[in-house]
Amino acid sequence: MGTPVNIIVGSHVWVEDSELAWIDGQVSKITGQEAEIESSNGKKMVVKLAKIYPKDMEAPAAGVDDMTKLSYLHEPGVLQNLKTRYELNEIYTYTGNILIAINPFQRLPHLYDGHMMQQYKGAPFGELNPHVFAVADVAYRAMINEGKSNSILVSGESGAGKTETTKMLMRYLAFLGGRAATEGRTVEQQVLESNPVLEAFGNAKTVRNNNSSRFGKFVEIQFDKQGRISGAAIRTYLLERSRVCQVSDPERNYHCFYLLCAAPQEEIEKYKLANPKSFHYLNQSRCYELVGVSDAHDYLATRRAMDIVGISAKEQEAIFRVVAAILHLGNIEFSKGSEVDSSVPKDDKAKFHLKMTSELLMCDPDALEDALCKRVMITPEEVIKRSLDPQSAAISRDGLAKTVYSRLFDWLVDKINVSIGQDATSKSLIGVLDIYGFESFKTNSFEQFCINFTNEKLQQHFNQHVFKMEQEEYTKEQIDWSYIEFVDNQDVLDLIEKKPGGIVALLDEACMFPKSTHETFANKLYQTFKTHKRFIKPKLSRTDFTIAHYAGEVQYQSDQFLDKNKDYVVPEHQDLLGVSKCPFVAGLFPPLPEETAKSSKFSSIGSRFKLQLQSLMETLNSTEPHYVRCVKPNNFLKPAVFENVNIMQQLRCGGVLEAIRISCAGYPTRKPFFEFINRFGLLAPEVLEGNYDEKVACTKILEKKGLKGFQIGKTKVFLRAGQMAELDARRAEVLSTAAKTIQRRVRTHYARKRFIALRQATIVMQSICRGSLAGKVFHGMKRESAAVRIQKNLRKHQARTTYNKLHVSVLVVQTGLRAMAGRKQFRFKRQTKAATIVQAVWRCHKAAKYFKRLKRGSVVAQCRMRGKIARKELRKLKMAARETGALKEAKDALEKRVEELNWRLQLEKRLRTDLEEAKAQEITKLQNSLQEMQTKLDESNALIVKEREAAKKAIEEAPPVVQETQVMVEDTEKVESLTAEVDSLKASMESEKQRAEENERKYNEAQTSGEERRKKLEETEKKVSQLQENLTRLEEKLANLESENQVLRQQAVSMTPNKFLSGRSRSTIQRAAESGHIPGDAKTALEMHSPSINHRESELEDKPQKSLNEKQQENQELLIRCIAQHLGFAGNRPIAACIIYKCLLQWRSFEVERTSIFDRIIQTIGNAIETQDNNDILAYWLSNASTLLLLLQRTLKASGAAGMAPQRRRSSSATLFGRMTQSFRGAPQGVNISLINGGMSGGVDSLRQVEAKYPALLFKQQLTAYVEKIYGMIRDNLKKEISPLLGLCIQAPRTSRASLVKGSSRSVANTEAQRALIAHWQGIVKSLGNFLNTLKANHVPPFLVRKVFTQIFSFINVQLFNSLLLRRECCSFSNGEYVKAGLAELEHWCYKATDEYAGSAWDELKHIRQAIGFLVIHQKPKKTLDEISHDLCPVLSIQQLYRISTMYWDDKYGTHSVSSDVISNMRVLMTEDSNNAVSNSFLLDDDSSIPFSVDDISKSMEQIDISDIEPPPLIHENSGFSFLLPRAD
Repeated sequence: MGTPVNIIVGSHVWVEDSELAWIDGQVSKITGQEAEIESSNGKKMVVKLAKIYPKDMEAPAAGVDDMTKLSYLHEPGVLQNLKTRYELNEIYTYTGNILIAINPFQRLPHLYDGHMMQQYKGAPFGELNPHVFAVADVAYRAMINEGKSNSILVSGESGAGKTETTKMLMRYLAFLGGRAATEGRTVEQQVLESNPVLEAFGNAKTVRNNNSSRFGKFVEIQFDKQGRISGAAIRTYLLERSRVCQVSDPERNYHCFYLLCAAPQEEIEKYKLANPKSFHYLNQSRCYELVGVSDAHDYLATRRAMDIVGISAKEQEAIFRVVAAILHLGNIEFSKGSEVDSSVPKDDKAKFHLKMTSELLMCDPDALEDALCKRVMITPEEVIKRSLDPQSAAISRDGLAKTVYSRLFDWLVDKINVSIGQDATSKSLIGVLDIYGFESFKTNSFEQFCINFTNEKLQQHFNQHVFKMEQEEYTKEQIDWSYIEFVDNQDVLDLIEKKPGGIVALLDEACMFPKSTHETFANKLYQTFKTHKRFIKPKLSRTDFTIAHYAGEVQYQSDQFLDKNKDYVVPEHQDLLGVSKCPFVAGLFPPLPEETAKSSKFSSIGSRFKLQLQSLMETLNSTEPHYVRCVKPNNFLKPAVFENVNIMQQLRCGGVLEAIRISCAGYPTRKPFFEFINRFGLLAPEVLEGNYDEKVACTKILEKKGLKGFQIGKTKVFLRAGQMAELDARRAEVLSTAAKTIQRRVRTHYARKRFIALRQATIVMQSICRGSLAGKVFHGMKRESAAVRIQKNLRKHQARTTYNKLHVSVLVVQTGLRAMAGRKQFRFKRQTKAATIVQAVWRCHKAAKYFKRLKRGSVVAQCRMRGKIARKELRKLKMAARETGALKEAKDALEKRVEELNWRLQLEKRLRTDLEEAKAQEITKLQNSLQEMQTKLDESNALIVKEREAAKKAIEEAPPVVQETQVMVEDTEKVESLTAEVDSLKASMESEKQRAEENERKYNEAQTSGEERRKKLEETEKKVSQLQENLTRLEEKLANLESENQVLRQQAVSMTPNKFLSGRSRSTIQRAAESGHIPGDAKTALEMHSPSINHRESELEDKPQKSLNEKQQENQELLIRCIAQHLGFAGNRPIAACIIYKCLLQWRSFEVERTSIFDRIIQTIGNAIETQDNNDILAYWLSNASTLLLLLQRTLKASGAAGMAPQRRRSSSATLFGRMTQSFRGAPQGVNISLINGGMSGGVDSLRQVEAKYPALLFKQQLTAYVEKIYGMIRDNLKKEISPLLGLCIQAPRTSRASLVKGSSRSVANTEAQRALIAHWQGIVKSLGNFLNTLKANHVPPFLVRKVFTQIFSFINVQLFNSLLLRRECCSFSNGEYVKAGLAELEHWCYKATDEYAGSAWDELKHIRQAIGFLVIHQKPKKTLDEISHDLCPVLSIQQLYRISTMYWDDKYGTHSVSSDVISNMRVLMTEDSNNAVSNSFLLDDDSSIPFSVDDISKSMEQIDISDIEPPPLIHENSGFSFLLPRAD
């Protein structure tokens, strides 16, 4: 411990701090028994030397795995070592053979896999890193080798991880001991399967933990002679029975009560249950539900667990019937009866609960009431039945509830043990004890008293074990330890359990007296223990008392001690439930022996608790103990948070500091000889120079320094407390002296070196200076001579210069005076001329201004006159247009002209047909004559050939002389005749050729003339079609004018006289009158405000208006039916959108004040996309909606009155320009007819702009909303499809990973492993490909496709990256390779999809790509923080890099994470940036917003030509939709 000798100025020490428990600093000054400390956080403090502990500056940076190796074994040293290891995720640390396990609040699967188990199997204790497997292995080896049972005691406060540690212990023991044969499940599995049942009936919410075990559990794992597991049993101890009836706020009762209240409705109705608030045993606390826990879900899980452990459905029904009966039992309230000191159920509600309790327990309700309200006293003479007062009856009720519940819990434990199976012949076992830890709250009652009593007992056992281990260590090293004192807590145990004067005995005594209260009990304690050093009476309370436990002082409130300790064993309860009709309830209360039944009714919970604890200690004493102390690092249950004060309290409660005290009582510092000499050999250099043995050398070093009380063992030096600090102080002095000597010599050397250099430099400087002075004297003489010569010449030059300046000045003055006179004269002449010009310009301006004013007046007068004349002409034209007779005459004239043109067309056709027939006949004749001539020529040639052959034969056959002459003559004649015939044939052939050429020329001329006639015919047909189109358009325009006329008439007729008085209404009527839509008599009547016109006009116009509305409704209905079908696409243009747009434009729906067509279109789209899962339908409507929105965006423009009230908008056309526009739109001559059909052929940009009214603008907004909605639905559907695959893609399949790690055997299985690894990623790629094909097939704009995939890849990035940071098993080297291969698949998909559709989607994966790139590099320790944060992972924050670096582990090559310096730098940066809430969050957020606007769509999409869109068959033949048919140019 700290002494004044140990501490010197400059020493690094630990000082106690209220916030951090301990803080390090350096001694700056020592004054007597006090020292001034400058702490690491900059504070200065003055502390007594006795309260200062030295700090080991040579401790390893990563801490030590066994704290007995610490040079200074004290509280701050232990705390700093645990903190250092916890920051590196080293959660296990030894203290001798005691294991300290700090809950990491995160999964660390690499610490518990099969490979790790194999490493610890048979390894010597302490050889490998600390681990819970090492403790289990030691226990197992000791059991096998020595044949003695062992136990492992797991302790810690709620939430410290006791249950998880117990699971790991049983897993490892099952790994060592093989598998049990029961149903193919291991014993470990069977024990763990029972956990939900035991937790439901034995766990409850406490102040610190939502799932605190309120009983002790001792799991006995039994082994046969071969060391294989042969059975197991669960022993439970010290169930907190009082919790059934009494619950403190904000705790809860046992879970099973709340689970049953959250059961399915049929169960609740069956047991007549309700909300937990309605039950007395549950509503004593205001906490009914747990955050994040579903009692209904846990109820079903508990029922499944009961099925697994072998509890039948009938038994389960009986169990929950008993639980429900306890709830109803607690609601039975009592009031005073008619007799003295009697009690009866308070009201009907109490009677109802009494009846329900009897029904659920299947007993007689009257007998139950008697058992609760009366007692039977047996005397030698008679049996007396005595009534109980309401308070005693309530105590009897609570006693029955506690008895029933405890027996139910015992039955469950027995049933689970039967299910697991015990080995009665087993001689060896390993027990794992999981029991509640030391508790100290603001309010501590009887439960905390019992729990802390248990922990005092276990601490005594722990102290004895630690002292025994110390003894074994000392004996092994053969040192004397006889004078070491043992730290014991027997005095506290005597205070609690000693008979007859202990607290438990006094409590039992007080409970047996009816008039005892908690005040009398407290006073009895004050009187009995007023001199006891462990018992303290608080100053501000009359009923509280304080006990100084080993872990600190705890103040108990005795208010409910008596009530909670009472546990009446009532024979009436036993008799009542022993004869229950329910076999299960009767089995819980077997008949007792007669002598037991007649014994005392009073039973103390404290006494029974003490007996159970004694049984537990006997079990533990019969085994070889091993200890695991679980620690909760923070109360927030968050990883990487280390609360010093909280952990110190747990180490104190867990007995770890007590073990350190025991070690400090002996020899806390133990150093092997080599380490001791290496560290302190410099204190005695002569020892190192001599050839001494290590043991002798250590002795000489210690003796030289005058230390007393140390021990030299066989391999180690044992130092008493404080001696290590004294040696370090001496060592620091020696090192300081040596450092000063070295500094003195080095400074001397440097000073002499500087002196010699300075002297040499001085000599050189002197010689240089003397030479410089001589040179200066010579230079001065030269300068003096030169100066005289310069002065002479300078004076001469100055005199000459002065004369020249004077001469020039005179000339300048003369010139200036003459110039000034000339300028003055010139200025006067210029001013005179300027005045003349100004006068002329001003007079001209006045004349011009008068002329312009006169001209403007003339023009205005002319314009007004011409306007008046034009208006008159306009009215005449409108009146003429309304004359149907003129239209009919025009129509008849056009029809006649069409008939005439048709007749001319038929005539041309007949002439053309006749001409072609004549040509064909003439050609046929020529061909026939040509064939005849050819035939004749062939015959002539054949005849010539025959004659020649005959001549040859005759020559051969005839005599040589006589006949030769004759033949020659004949031949000559024949040849001549044939030659003449050939010549004639040639002449005829030439003539035929000439005739053929003549005919061919005529044919070409005829063909040319026919072509000209055909062109004329086509032109005629075009003219006819144009005339037909004009006629059709005139008819349509006439119909529109008639409908507009009818609407205006009805509006004018339906107005009241008051409305006619307003200016806006008059302007509307005036516009209608000027347009010629109202007859003269109606106009006169309206001007006279005669109301009689309404009825007459309505009768005249009702029928035409009705037919018009019906026709319009039919057309709209047909359009809605048409677009509700899948119309497909024309090229890449959606037909439905184009049809809707053209119809709305034709019907002028954008320009009307009120219409229902927009709502019906929106409703049709909404109905179509109700099936959100069909991406094909959604993509189809996204394409149509976006195209229609584009057309509206480029066509509609908001009118000036669009934002005004409807009345204001209607009056906008009352102006001159408005009336002219209206009249031009209604002109029958077809002024803008081409804009409706032919004008669309130029694409979207050539579409005319339309001033949109309010309904059209609202329709555009609704359409925009639907585009965004459909886009979001498509995106979310894809997210839902790939989300399950993403969960599989972040972590490689275990089978595949194992096959990759096996080394030489992986070559065969590598291909299969790679296929298995990449399967999930290929599933994502397939989903993306199918989705892209769907969007392409429906011609969704590429801009929207890019946005969808950009957000989808961002979603993939967020999911994968967050999973990587939240799951440590994913943050490994092999998993990085797996994810990297998957990302390569996504990159390949992006390449195939091209930038047109994928866009920048690949860039959205930047976080996961950089994180994976960091995982798969091999040389992480060589990388600096700058390289990591700027080169490797520039996108990742420091928090993200720190988390990846600390969670990284390599299951493949064994590589390490970044260096500790980089980790430290990261911590510094995170501390500096800790105030930034955004930067502290290392997780990414998914962006589900709509990433585009209407303008973005309009800018990104190309022009759309809708002129040649063919209407669908449904409306193709309808005359009302003839405007949709494509028109010729």
